Amino acid sequence: MVTTRRGERVPATSLPVARICVDVPLAHLDRPFDYQVSTEQDAAAVPGCRVRVRFAGQLVDGFLLDRVASSDYGRKLTFLDRVLSPEPVLAPEILELARVVADRYAGSLTDVLRLAVPPRHARTEAKESVPAPVPVPPAVDGWARYPFGPNLLDALSSGRTARAVWQALPFEDWPARLAEAAVTVAAGGRGALIVVPDHRDLARLEAACSALAEGAVALAADLGPAERYRRWLAVRRGAARIVLGTRGAAFAPVADLGLVVVWDDGDDLHVEPRMPYPNVRDVLVQRAHQSGASLVVGGFARTAEAQVLVDSGWAHEVVAARETLRSAAPRVVAVGDSDWQETRDPAARSARLPSIAFDAARFAFSHDAPVLVQVPRRGYVPALACGQCRAPARCRRCAGPLALPGGTDDGRPRPAHCRWCGATEAAFRCGTCGSRRLRGQVIGARRTAEELGRAFSGVPVRTSGGDEVLASVPGGAALVVATPGAEPVAAGGYGAALLLDGWALLGRADLRASEEALRRWMTAAALVRPGSADGRVVVIADSALAPVQALARWDPVWHARRELAGRAELGFPPAVRMATVDGAPDALAAALDDLVLPPTGEVLGPVPLGEDRERALVRVARTEGRALAAVLGDLLSVRSARKEPEVLRVKLDPLEIV
Repeated sequence: MVTTRRGERVPATSLPVARICVDVPLAHLDRPFDYQVSTEQDAAAVPGCRVRVRFAGQLVDGFLLDRVASSDYGRKLTFLDRVLSPEPVLAPEILELARVVADRYAGSLTDVLRLAVPPRHARTEAKESVPAPVPVPPAVDGWARYPFGPNLLDALSSGRTARAVWQALPFEDWPARLAEAAVTVAAGGRGALIVVPDHRDLARLEAACSALAEGAVALAADLGPAERYRRWLAVRRGAARIVLGTRGAAFAPVADLGLVVVWDDGDDLHVEPRMPYPNVRDVLVQRAHQSGASLVVGGFARTAEAQVLVDSGWAHEVVAARETLRSAAPRVVAVGDSDWQETRDPAARSARLPSIAFDAARFAFSHDAPVLVQVPRRGYVPALACGQCRAPARCRRCAGPLALPGGTDDGRPRPAHCRWCGATEAAFRCGTCGSRRLRGQVIGARRTAEELGRAFSGVPVRTSGGDEVLASVPGGAALVVATPGAEPVAAGGYGAALLLDGWALLGRADLRASEEALRRWMTAAALVRPGSADGRVVVIADSALAPVQALARWDPVWHARRELAGRAELGFPPAVRMATVDGAPDALAAALDDLVLPPTGEVLGPVPLGEDRERALVRVARTEGRALAAVLGDLLSVRSARKEPEVLRVKLDPLEIV
């Protein structure tokens, strides 16, 4: 250590002031703080490295953002305690992106950096990263089925910026198409980043990329800390050109980024559950705008947010011609609750299937093909109601919802139990009409599998959902009962898909209920063989409803346009920017009184959420979204500085509004 006679540290001769983002989760401290760099720390204290500093009497971690010649603090600066590592883990472009995301969602830079940079693993950091070889440009014949598909790949190969909303055909091998796009970009010497909802999608995508090129890096939460950090470092050091991952990979520091892709952007797994709750689609849109990279938003369905990108002219559609679509789509039939056909087969009645669905399943089995059955809820009978007046069945002790667990005790069916407190309810009496009879409001996946197993004796039954999600199933006659999002891929495709209890998806008190129902149906139906190969889809829902019509015609674009027009008329996202503010009634009322909203600002509510919590909605015109985020960020900063005891939770552009 270089010191003076008094034992004091000596500041570095060049750029002695370091600006540090300290890891302190307080909104009013969302700014860099100046520290001095000593002579001994001069070489290691590079922008982007991890440091430890003394802040408010405690040692805390932080990132060194910049080195400057002087500070305007006006007082003597404290020295850095130490440089944890000279590795510049925070890339300048990721720092800029994190700041933009924090400002967009009324969060702090520290909150976003926790999502962007994984924890350090010192032993892994000491190892070198081996660069991946430059791949050979792949064949891209699969994109020829889309009129503008070849144009998109030409732009990617030549390094031109292209922004597209890709509507994948049913039964499309979408991992192969995305792998072709990524390898095309990597063959030109630039980086590609693809983000998918879950680990099953990631495994399929990784296999597709590995078949075309070496060195694709997959980043996922289920990797151990050492392995994840090793792969992340390879990306940061420029050793990997193709990066795949789930939600957290949206901030991967890919060098010379040429393409970013989000698959199935409507999936709620793309929304970060931690502050400031960013959405992968919006993060990648900001990243593409910031870096000049190409962007592809892909999926079988289309969200209203993706439609905004198309309508604004910022992105272009990549869709197949109707003739191509008709040859690829399965035959879809809708059967409403009032249209159920009576059948003479008692097994069909006990299995809750109309005759047309029962016949479709038997036809698929006769051709040695599996049948997919989508059920909205897992469990046995997760929701019970009075058998006479249909009022929800409630626990006498805590008023929680009653459910049937399934199974038997000593040969007798298990009684209903409370889903909140777990108490059994063997002597139910309805508080509304006094009846003792119970009926199922919603039939779960396990009960459905049990009923279908009796209806189709001799056919194996597999379930997928909850903690036991199947990635794939073999071909051959079998029943696969799955909850939405847990549908496994079948070898050779499914012969039929039965989408049960459509009312449970469409009847949710949610702004996005119809959009989400269509997305889940199309995701399942896309696993079915084309109609030319006798693929059939039966959806149990009223055929007059817009999502059902969109599924029957396989026209998600029409539904997205219709959905966006309806939200614009009513003043809901994405036609406007909206935020939810949750908190205790008194704290929420005081916060709303202090808000100084933009000219188009409007407060709706508050409404009770239960347990002494309320929610208010704040909306502004789309052009004033940044101003709304700034106002809410200032509100949180002021409350943090005042050390207000009640915590307010702020979400911008949330998936759930009510």
